[in-house]
Amino acid sequence: MADVTQILNAIEQGDTRAVDELLPLVYEELRHLAAQKMALEKPERTLQATALVHEAYIRLVGLDHIMV
Repeated sequence: MADVTQILNAIEQGDTRAVDELLPLVYEELRHLAAQKMALEKPERTLQATALVHEAYIRLVGLDHIMV
């Protein structure tokens, strides 16, 4: 299952294994986009691109309601 849309649909339907398939497909691109975005922020900002990616990923797969 290599198509991101298919994986997201599987996650939406409750397939917990699909979550593990998604991260390797999107992580590097999300990290790159986050680094670009953070480079435009003021230097005193403490949020790092990796933390931004993790937050976005948690929201993407619908885990933001679970306390970690």
